Amino acid sequence: MGFQAPYPVISADSHITEHPDTYLAHIDSAWKDKAPRVVDGGERGDLFQIDGMPRTIAMGLVAAAGKPAEEITTEGVKFADLHRSGWDSSARLADQQRDGVAAEVIYPTVGMVLCNHPDFDYKKACFDAYNRWIAEYCSFAPNRLLGCGQTAMRSPAEGITDLKAIKALGLRGVMMPGEPAEADYDSDIYNPFWEKAIELQLPLSFHILTGPSGAVRGPRINSFLSIIRGNQDIMGTLIFGGVFERYPELKVVCVEADAGWVPHYMYRMDHAYKRHRNWLAPGVELARLPSEYFSENIYTTFQDDWVAFRMANDMNWRRLMWANDFPHSDSTWPWSMDMLEEQTRQLSVEQTQSILCDNVAELYQIDLKSLEVAA
Repeated sequence: MGFQAPYPVISADSHITEHPDTYLAHIDSAWKDKAPRVVDGGERGDLFQIDGMPRTIAMGLVAAAGKPAEEITTEGVKFADLHRSGWDSSARLADQQRDGVAAEVIYPTVGMVLCNHPDFDYKKACFDAYNRWIAEYCSFAPNRLLGCGQTAMRSPAEGITDLKAIKALGLRGVMMPGEPAEADYDSDIYNPFWEKAIELQLPLSFHILTGPSGAVRGPRINSFLSIIRGNQDIMGTLIFGGVFERYPELKVVCVEADAGWVPHYMYRMDHAYKRHRNWLAPGVELARLPSEYFSENIYTTFQDDWVAFRMANDMNWRRLMWANDFPHSDSTWPWSMDMLEEQTRQLSVEQTQSILCDNVAELYQIDLKSLEVAA
């Protein structure tokens, strides 16, 4: 029968599949000839081609939700075969209902890869185009489609301008690139940016695969295990760099990196701080243990991570947010409710409602009364 709740279940991390016109139709004219576009790759299927990046993006994994494992392939897939709701919001609510989900916080797909583009000017043009497109996409049902905009972070000042533009478009959060153009995120030059994010009440998200990753040993599947490390490094940079010490009201989301690792990570941070606090950067002083900043300032999203549910009492479960990752290959769609029925059994009613609904609703200021409870 699956999990049933008297409140709307909200996915804190879902995605779109950029339409072939997402960038071509919305990018500034000076960049139109270089805009990301879909090309026919023959036997490889339809591919998203990005100027300045050697690898094309095969469409197989970006919308493989619901497929049996033996049918998941990276290539040979045509755009017409993908989930229509990935790019057509008029079809999205039906897919939400099928999965028992009442609303979704929505992130890009090709935009994740673009975060790693070496040309920040190009990224800026692409992200501005995406923000226009995703605002249109979400306008179909703004209470149920909660888009996150993108910023290239060419400079802190421009980042602030992007925050204002993203807020004006009605988007609910900001997806950050793993690496900014100037210094790193623990630098004092970003203080005005953090202040503006707090003022505008825009949560800042760091999604997996949006920053550099090191070489992976062993077979390709081993790379799946290393994905979360990039996010952990960013969280550590913000904590040990004193960002949350300076701005206790700042809210950051660690997206799609799972959450079962959090208790040990907090322990390890505290251990490092107690024994090696002299390794902090000059001028940085922490008034609390690193784990306390993590517990208060960092939200984590996860989908099929039974360890996170099992370890909820060993971390701040009011910062845990479940997600279905639709329509990506790692998605729990369309059997999310069956999974949740099994994995939430040991939680209290209050904990379950917080993780599946209240935490994300509070963070993104979602009006729960405006949502229909998914069947």
